[in-house]
Amino acid sequence: MPTVNLSLGSRSYCVHVENNSLKNVGYLTGRLRLSGKAAVISDSNVCPLYGDTVIQSLEDAGFSTSLHVFEAGEQSKNLQTVEKIVNEMVAAGHDRSSFVVALGGGVVGDMAGFIASIYYRGIPFIQVPTTVMAQVDSSVGGKTAVDIAAGKNLIGAFHQPRLVVADPTTLLSLPDRVLREGMAEMVKHAAIRAPRMLRTLRHLASEIGIGFSLNTIEQLPGIIAENIAIKARIVEEDEKETCGVRAFLNLGHTLGHGIEASVPYGELLHGEVVSLGLRGALWLSHKYCGLPHAAEREILDTLKALELPLTLPENVTAERALQFTASDKKFSGGSIRFVLLKELGEPLLSGDVTADDLAEAMQLLTTQP
Repeated sequence: MPTVNLSLGSRSYCVHVENNSLKNVGYLTGRLRLSGKAAVISDSNVCPLYGDTVIQSLEDAGFSTSLHVFEAGEQSKNLQTVEKIVNEMVAAGHDRSSFVVALGGGVVGDMAGFIASIYYRGIPFIQVPTTVMAQVDSSVGGKTAVDIAAGKNLIGAFHQPRLVVADPTTLLSLPDRVLREGMAEMVKHAAIRAPRMLRTLRHLASEIGIGFSLNTIEQLPGIIAENIAIKARIVEEDEKETCGVRAFLNLGHTLGHGIEASVPYGELLHGEVVSLGLRGALWLSHKYCGLPHAAEREILDTLKALELPLTLPENVTAERALQFTASDKKFSGGSIRFVLLKELGEPLLSGDVTADDLAEAMQLLTTQP
Protein backbone atom coordinates (compact mmCIF):
# COMPACT_ATOMS: atom_id res chain seq x y z
CA MET A 1 0.00 0.00 0.00
CA PRO A 2 1.19 3.60 -0.53
CA THR A 3 2.48 4.89 2.79
CA VAL A 4 3.40 8.50 3.53
CA ASN A 5 5.62 9.14 6.53
CA LEU A 6 5.55 12.41 8.45
CA SER A 7 8.85 13.04 10.22
CA LEU A 8 8.09 15.18 13.25
CA GLY A 9 10.45 13.73 15.84
CA SER A 10 8.52 12.14 18.69
CA ARG A 11 5.26 13.10 16.93
CA SER A 12 6.06 11.24 13.69
CA TYR A 13 3.42 8.99 12.15
CA CYS A 14 2.42 7.15 9.00
CA VAL A 15 -0.48 7.66 6.63
CA HIS A 16 -1.59 4.35 5.10
CA VAL A 17 -3.53 4.66 1.85
CA GLU A 18 -5.11 1.51 0.49
CA ASN A 19 -8.40 0.48 -1.07
CA ASN A 20 -10.58 -1.48 1.39
CA SER A 21 -8.25 -0.67 4.30
CA LEU A 22 -11.04 0.05 6.81
CA LYS A 23 -10.94 -3.61 7.79
CA ASN A 24 -7.25 -3.19 8.69
CA VAL A 25 -7.71 -0.31 11.15
CA GLY A 26 -7.47 -2.64 14.15
CA TYR A 27 -4.34 -4.39 12.88
CA LEU A 28 -2.59 -1.10 12.07
CA THR A 29 -3.61 0.34 15.44
CA GLY A 30 -2.21 -2.73 17.20
CA ARG A 31 1.18 -2.03 15.67
CA LEU A 32 1.25 1.25 17.61
CA ARG A 33 1.27 -0.73 20.87
CA LEU A 34 -1.73 1.16 22.19
CA SER A 35 -3.36 -0.82 24.98
CA GLY A 36 -6.33 1.25 26.14
CA LYS A 37 -9.97 1.44 25.17
CA ALA A 38 -10.97 2.99 21.83
CA ALA A 39 -13.55 5.80 21.64
CA VAL A 40 -14.82 5.74 18.06
CA ILE A 41 -16.25 9.17 17.19
CA SER A 42 -18.33 9.49 14.02
CA ASP A 43 -21.35 11.30 12.63
CA SER A 44 -24.85 10.32 11.62
CA ASN A 45 -23.93 10.04 7.92
CA VAL A 46 -20.74 8.02 8.15
CA CYS A 47 -21.41 5.72 11.09
CA PRO A 48 -24.19 3.71 9.38
CA LEU A 49 -21.88 3.11 6.40
CA TYR A 50 -18.59 2.22 8.05
CA GLY A 51 -18.98 2.15 11.83
CA ASP A 52 -19.51 -1.60 12.12
CA THR A 53 -16.49 -2.40 9.92
CA VAL A 54 -14.11 -0.23 11.93
CA ILE A 55 -15.42 -1.34 15.32
CA GLN A 56 -15.23 -5.01 14.29
CA SER A 57 -11.67 -4.49 13.08
CA LEU A 58 -10.66 -2.91 16.38
CA GLU A 59 -12.35 -5.60 18.45
CA ASP A 60 -10.81 -8.37 16.32
CA ALA A 61 -7.44 -6.82 17.19
CA GLY A 62 -8.26 -7.07 20.90
CA PHE A 63 -9.44 -3.53 21.64
CA SER A 64 -12.60 -2.78 23.59
CA THR A 65 -14.60 0.08 22.09
CA SER A 66 -17.33 2.62 22.67
CA LEU A 67 -19.17 4.47 19.92
CA HIS A 68 -20.03 8.17 20.01
CA VAL A 69 -22.14 9.63 17.19
CA PHE A 70 -23.25 13.21 16.64
CA GLU A 71 -25.50 14.84 14.04
CA ALA A 72 -23.62 15.32 10.77
CA GLY A 73 -22.70 18.84 9.71
CA GLU A 74 -20.60 21.87 10.54
CA GLN A 75 -23.35 23.13 12.87
CA SER A 76 -22.39 20.31 15.29
CA LYS A 77 -18.71 21.31 15.44
CA ASN A 78 -18.98 23.29 18.66
CA LEU A 79 -18.15 23.16 22.35
CA GLN A 80 -21.60 21.85 23.24
CA THR A 81 -21.05 18.71 21.16
CA VAL A 82 -17.55 18.36 22.60
CA GLU A 83 -18.92 18.44 26.14
CA LYS A 84 -21.60 15.89 25.27
CA ILE A 85 -19.09 13.42 23.82
CA VAL A 86 -16.58 13.94 26.64
CA ASN A 87 -19.31 13.16 29.17
CA GLU A 88 -20.19 10.01 27.20
CA MET A 89 -16.53 8.96 27.23
CA VAL A 90 -16.32 9.41 30.99
CA ALA A 91 -19.48 7.35 31.44
CA ALA A 92 -18.01 4.64 29.18
CA GLY A 93 -14.97 4.34 31.42
CA HIS A 94 -12.32 6.03 29.29
CA ASP A 95 -9.20 7.21 31.07
CA ARG A 96 -5.76 8.55 30.15
CA SER A 97 -4.82 5.18 28.61
CA SER A 98 -7.67 5.41 26.09
CA PHE A 99 -7.44 6.66 22.53
CA VAL A 100 -9.83 8.23 20.02
CA VAL A 101 -10.63 7.01 16.51
CA ALA A 102 -12.02 9.74 14.24
CA LEU A 103 -14.19 8.10 11.58
CA GLY A 104 -15.56 10.54 9.04
CA GLY A 105 -14.90 13.73 7.13
CA GLY A 106 -13.28 16.99 8.13
CA VAL A 107 -15.83 17.94 10.79
CA VAL A 108 -15.40 14.59 12.55
CA GLY A 109 -11.62 14.77 12.34
CA ASP A 110 -11.44 18.34 13.60
CA MET A 111 -13.71 17.72 16.56
CA ALA A 112 -12.52 14.24 17.51
CA GLY A 113 -8.92 15.44 17.33
CA PHE A 114 -9.76 18.39 19.57
CA ILE A 115 -11.46 16.08 22.07
CA ALA A 116 -8.34 13.88 22.09
CA SER A 117 -6.17 16.94 22.69
CA ILE A 118 -8.06 17.95 25.85
CA TYR A 119 -9.30 14.64 27.32
CA TYR A 120 -7.12 13.92 30.38
CA ARG A 121 -4.90 16.73 29.02
CA GLY A 122 -4.27 14.79 25.84
CA ILE A 123 -4.68 11.20 24.66
CA PRO A 124 -3.67 9.59 21.33
CA PHE A 125 -5.98 9.62 18.35
CA ILE A 126 -6.23 7.96 14.97
CA GLN A 127 -7.69 9.52 11.86
CA VAL A 128 -9.85 7.39 9.53
CA PRO A 129 -10.94 9.98 6.93
CA THR A 130 -13.80 9.14 4.55
CA THR A 131 -14.03 12.19 2.26
CA VAL A 132 -11.67 13.65 -0.33
CA MET A 133 -11.24 16.80 1.73
CA ALA A 134 -10.34 14.84 4.86
CA GLN A 135 -8.07 12.32 3.12
CA VAL A 136 -5.92 14.82 1.24
CA ASP A 137 -6.03 17.71 3.68
CA SER A 138 -7.63 17.94 7.11
CA SER A 139 -6.67 14.51 8.51
CA VAL A 140 -2.96 15.27 8.09
CA GLY A 141 -1.04 17.96 9.92
CA GLY A 142 -2.42 18.02 13.45
CA LYS A 143 -4.77 21.01 13.29
CA THR A 144 -7.86 20.37 15.44
CA ALA A 145 -10.60 22.85 16.23
CA VAL A 146 -14.24 23.70 16.82
CA ASP A 147 -16.27 26.74 15.82
CA ILE A 148 -17.68 29.48 18.04
CA ALA A 149 -20.06 32.33 17.24
CA ALA A 150 -17.17 34.67 16.52
CA GLY A 151 -15.71 32.48 13.79
CA LYS A 152 -14.73 29.13 12.36
CA ASN A 153 -11.98 27.00 14.00
CA LEU A 154 -11.14 29.66 16.60
CA ILE A 155 -10.91 27.17 19.50
CA GLY A 156 -8.40 24.41 18.84
CA ALA A 157 -4.99 22.88 19.32
CA PHE A 158 -2.15 21.32 17.40
CA HIS A 159 -2.44 17.61 18.18
CA GLN A 160 -0.88 15.20 15.71
CA PRO A 161 -2.59 11.84 15.14
CA ARG A 162 -0.66 8.66 15.85
CA LEU A 163 -1.87 7.10 12.59
CA VAL A 164 -3.99 7.95 9.54
CA VAL A 165 -5.78 5.20 7.59
CA ALA A 166 -7.23 6.46 4.29
CA ASP A 167 -9.43 4.08 2.32
CA PRO A 168 -10.13 5.66 -1.11
CA THR A 169 -13.06 3.30 -1.74
CA THR A 170 -15.05 5.29 0.83
CA LEU A 171 -15.06 8.13 -1.71
CA LEU A 172 -17.30 6.05 -3.98
CA SER A 173 -20.20 6.57 -1.55
CA LEU A 174 -19.97 10.38 -1.71
CA PRO A 175 -22.52 12.49 -3.60
CA ASP A 176 -21.04 14.01 -6.75
CA ARG A 177 -21.10 17.52 -5.29
CA VAL A 178 -19.13 16.47 -2.21
CA LEU A 179 -16.65 14.52 -4.33
CA ARG A 180 -16.05 17.53 -6.57
CA GLU A 181 -15.69 20.07 -3.76
CA GLY A 182 -13.10 17.94 -2.00
CA MET A 183 -10.99 17.96 -5.12
CA ALA A 184 -10.59 21.75 -4.83
CA GLU A 185 -7.90 21.01 -2.23
CA MET A 186 -6.19 18.77 -4.80
CA VAL A 187 -6.18 21.69 -7.25
CA LYS A 188 -4.60 23.83 -4.56
CA HIS A 189 -1.90 21.22 -3.93
CA ALA A 190 -1.21 20.98 -7.64
CA ALA A 191 -0.94 24.77 -7.90
CA ILE A 192 1.63 25.10 -5.11
CA ARG A 193 3.72 21.96 -5.57
CA ALA A 194 2.72 19.62 -8.44
CA PRO A 195 1.41 21.37 -11.58
CA ARG A 196 1.41 18.14 -13.61
CA MET A 197 -1.38 16.87 -11.35
CA LEU A 198 -3.81 19.34 -12.92
CA ARG A 199 -4.13 17.11 -16.00
CA THR A 200 -4.86 14.09 -13.78
CA LEU A 201 -7.59 16.04 -11.99
CA ARG A 202 -9.23 17.01 -15.28
CA HIS A 203 -9.30 13.32 -16.19
CA LEU A 204 -10.88 12.43 -12.85
CA ALA A 205 -13.45 15.18 -13.39
CA SER A 206 -14.55 13.54 -16.63
CA GLU A 207 -15.50 10.36 -14.73
CA ILE A 208 -17.48 11.96 -11.92
CA GLY A 209 -21.17 11.39 -12.48
CA ILE A 210 -20.67 8.36 -14.71
CA GLY A 211 -18.73 6.41 -12.09
CA PHE A 212 -15.00 5.88 -11.74
CA SER A 213 -13.60 3.17 -13.99
CA LEU A 214 -11.94 0.15 -12.40
CA ASN A 215 -8.59 1.48 -13.60
CA THR A 216 -9.22 4.83 -11.91
CA ILE A 217 -10.30 3.15 -8.66
CA GLU A 218 -7.03 1.23 -8.68
CA GLN A 219 -5.12 4.48 -9.24
CA LEU A 220 -6.91 6.41 -6.48
CA PRO A 221 -4.52 5.34 -3.67
CA GLY A 222 -1.56 6.72 -5.60
CA ILE A 223 -3.34 10.00 -6.35
CA ILE A 224 -4.48 10.41 -2.74
CA ALA A 225 -1.00 9.53 -1.45
CA GLU A 226 0.63 12.11 -3.73
CA ASN A 227 -1.61 14.82 -2.32
CA ILE A 228 -0.92 13.70 1.24
CA ALA A 229 2.81 13.75 0.55
CA ILE A 230 2.61 17.36 -0.63
CA LYS A 231 0.97 18.43 2.61
CA ALA A 232 3.25 16.19 4.69
CA ARG A 233 6.42 17.81 3.37
CA ILE A 234 5.05 21.28 4.09
CA VAL A 235 3.97 20.29 7.61
CA GLU A 236 7.45 18.87 8.27
CA GLU A 237 8.96 22.23 7.31
CA ASP A 238 6.57 24.33 9.38
CA GLU A 239 4.47 22.22 11.76
CA LYS A 240 2.91 25.10 13.70
CA GLU A 241 2.94 27.73 10.95
CA THR A 242 5.73 29.78 12.51
CA CYS A 243 8.02 30.36 9.51
CA GLY A 244 5.43 30.93 6.80
CA VAL A 245 5.80 27.80 4.68
CA ARG A 246 2.66 26.12 6.03
CA ALA A 247 0.71 29.23 5.10
CA PHE A 248 1.12 28.18 1.45
CA LEU A 249 -1.64 25.65 2.16
CA ASN A 250 -3.97 28.63 2.60
CA LEU A 251 -3.92 29.51 -1.11
CA GLY A 252 -7.51 30.47 -1.94
CA HIS A 253 -8.64 30.27 1.66
CA THR A 254 -8.55 33.91 2.80
CA LEU A 255 -11.25 35.06 0.40
CA GLY A 256 -12.86 31.62 0.55
CA HIS A 257 -13.40 31.68 4.30
CA GLY A 258 -14.99 35.11 4.08
CA ILE A 259 -17.45 33.86 1.48
CA GLU A 260 -18.16 30.70 3.48
CA ALA A 261 -18.92 32.67 6.62
CA SER A 262 -21.24 35.06 4.78
CA VAL A 263 -23.84 32.44 3.81
CA PRO A 264 -26.01 30.07 5.85
CA TYR A 265 -24.39 26.76 6.74
CA GLY A 266 -24.41 24.24 3.90
CA GLU A 267 -25.31 26.70 1.15
CA LEU A 268 -21.73 26.58 -0.12
CA LEU A 269 -19.33 23.73 0.66
CA HIS A 270 -15.77 24.39 1.76
CA GLY A 271 -14.19 23.30 -1.51
CA GLU A 272 -16.62 25.48 -3.45
CA VAL A 273 -15.53 28.61 -1.59
CA VAL A 274 -11.88 27.57 -1.99
CA SER A 275 -12.54 27.48 -5.75
CA LEU A 276 -13.88 31.03 -5.59
CA GLY A 277 -10.95 32.08 -3.42
CA LEU A 278 -8.50 30.54 -5.87
CA ARG A 279 -9.88 32.63 -8.70
CA GLY A 280 -9.40 35.77 -6.64
CA ALA A 281 -5.90 34.71 -5.60
CA LEU A 282 -4.94 34.03 -9.22
CA TRP A 283 -6.03 37.53 -10.24
CA LEU A 284 -3.98 39.05 -7.40
CA SER A 285 -1.05 36.80 -8.34
CA HIS A 286 -1.05 38.20 -11.85
CA LYS A 287 -1.22 41.74 -10.48
CA TYR A 288 1.58 41.41 -7.94
CA CYS A 289 3.75 38.54 -9.18
CA GLY A 290 3.17 38.51 -12.91
CA LEU A 291 1.59 35.04 -12.87
CA PRO A 292 1.32 34.12 -16.56
CA HIS A 293 -2.20 34.08 -17.98
CA ALA A 294 -1.57 30.54 -19.28
CA ALA A 295 -0.94 29.30 -15.72
CA GLU A 296 -4.03 31.10 -14.44
CA ARG A 297 -6.07 29.60 -17.28
CA GLU A 298 -4.92 26.04 -16.55
CA ILE A 299 -6.07 26.24 -12.94
CA LEU A 300 -9.36 27.85 -13.87
CA ASP A 301 -9.96 25.22 -16.58
CA THR A 302 -9.40 22.49 -14.00
CA LEU A 303 -11.87 24.07 -11.58
CA LYS A 304 -14.37 24.41 -14.43
CA ALA A 305 -13.90 20.75 -15.37
CA LEU A 306 -14.73 19.85 -11.77
CA GLU A 307 -17.86 22.03 -12.05
CA LEU A 308 -16.73 24.14 -9.12
CA PRO A 309 -18.07 27.70 -8.85
CA LEU A 310 -16.05 30.65 -10.13
CA THR A 311 -18.67 33.36 -9.55
CA LEU A 312 -20.48 34.31 -6.35
CA PRO A 313 -24.08 33.11 -5.96
CA GLU A 314 -26.63 35.82 -6.69
CA ASN A 315 -27.58 36.11 -3.02
CA VAL A 316 -23.99 36.80 -1.91
CA THR A 317 -22.75 40.35 -2.26
CA ALA A 318 -19.05 41.10 -2.54
CA GLU A 319 -19.42 43.67 0.25
CA ARG A 320 -20.88 41.19 2.74
CA ALA A 321 -18.30 38.51 1.96
CA LEU A 322 -15.54 41.09 2.36
CA GLN A 323 -16.74 41.96 5.86
CA PHE A 324 -16.24 38.36 6.95
CA THR A 325 -12.89 38.15 5.15
CA ALA A 326 -11.56 40.95 7.34
CA SER A 327 -12.21 38.85 10.48
CA ASP A 328 -10.39 35.78 9.16
CA LYS A 329 -7.71 34.44 11.49
CA LYS A 330 -5.15 34.51 8.68
CA PHE A 331 -4.82 38.24 9.26
CA SER A 332 -1.77 38.84 11.47
CA GLY A 333 -1.72 41.94 13.67
CA GLY A 334 -4.30 43.56 11.41
CA SER A 335 -2.20 43.09 8.27
CA ILE A 336 -2.98 40.77 5.40
CA ARG A 337 -0.79 37.69 4.87
CA PHE A 338 -1.86 36.58 1.42
CA VAL A 339 -0.65 33.56 -0.51
CA LEU A 340 0.11 34.27 -4.16
CA LEU A 341 1.57 32.31 -7.07
CA LYS A 342 4.59 33.55 -8.99
CA GLU A 343 4.32 30.56 -11.32
CA LEU A 344 2.70 27.15 -11.13
CA GLY A 345 4.45 25.38 -8.26
CA GLU A 346 5.98 28.62 -6.92
CA PRO A 347 3.88 30.11 -4.08
CA LEU A 348 4.93 33.05 -1.96
CA LEU A 349 3.56 34.84 1.08
CA SER A 350 2.93 38.51 0.37
CA GLY A 351 2.35 41.48 2.62
CA ASP A 352 1.64 43.78 -0.32
CA VAL A 353 -2.04 42.95 -0.82
CA THR A 354 -4.21 45.80 0.44
CA ALA A 355 -7.79 45.94 1.64
CA ASP A 356 -8.67 47.70 -1.63
CA ASP A 357 -7.10 44.77 -3.52
CA LEU A 358 -9.28 42.32 -1.61
CA ALA A 359 -12.36 44.39 -2.41
CA GLU A 360 -11.44 44.43 -6.10
CA ALA A 361 -10.75 40.67 -6.13
CA MET A 362 -14.08 39.97 -4.41
CA GLN A 363 -15.87 42.20 -6.90
CA LEU A 364 -14.22 40.21 -9.71
CA LEU A 365 -16.06 37.14 -8.42
CA THR A 366 -19.39 38.74 -9.34
CA THR A 367 -18.41 38.51 -13.03
CA GLN A 368 -17.97 35.54 -15.36
CA PRO A 369 -14.35 34.36 -15.84
